[in-house]
Amino acid sequence: MARQKKSRTLKWLKRHRRDSYVRQARREGYRSRAAYKLAQINQRDHLFSTGDVVLDLGASPGSWSQFAIEKVSPGGRVVAVDVLPMKAVKGVDFVLGDITEPETYCAVDGCLGAIGADLVISDLAPSITGIRHADQVHCIQLAEQARKIALGVLKAHGSFLVKIFEGESAQEFREQTEVLFDRATVRKPAASRSSSSEIYILASRPIRPG
Repeated sequence: MARQKKSRTLKWLKRHRRDSYVRQARREGYRSRAAYKLAQINQRDHLFSTGDVVLDLGASPGSWSQFAIEKVSPGGRVVAVDVLPMKAVKGVDFVLGDITEPETYCAVDGCLGAIGADLVISDLAPSITGIRHADQVHCIQLAEQARKIALGVLKAHGSFLVKIFEGESAQEFREQTEVLFDRATVRKPAASRSSSSEIYILASRPIRPG
């Protein structure tokens, strides 16, 4: 078992070193290749505007926050949240904690203030077990938490971008999101590895009760 795990790790490291997005991230100063997933979705859907307020959930190590603050400056703000520490990104307010915990949510709410957010982005992912169904279910649970938070902080015109893993619950999550937002669509950026089951749901204009 240990030998198989070591073999998988070595294969991952070899693929990682050859990855063109990994090399590009190093050249351009991004902390991970994930920046290009967000960049490609933004190129298509124009997520960011100068002066926007952005909430980044599951932000560590910080590449999405790096990209976001570039796009909303000058005058914009990014509030980043993660249970893991994140090295400071200039212009980004970081909250260390579990966003599902009340004290963390209150800290985030305090950073955003009454104005709310124009965009909520979530790259939250579970600790991968290798058990596909379990990983997919856990990812959907995190996405549901992110969606709940987004509905609480987004402005009327706001948008929500969240990662999920394809599987039995993915279609249900999308259908629920379509009920809660005026529009919801699926995105699979080129920077997302073809072997990965991850996809992104992009939703806009939350529907308020009543």
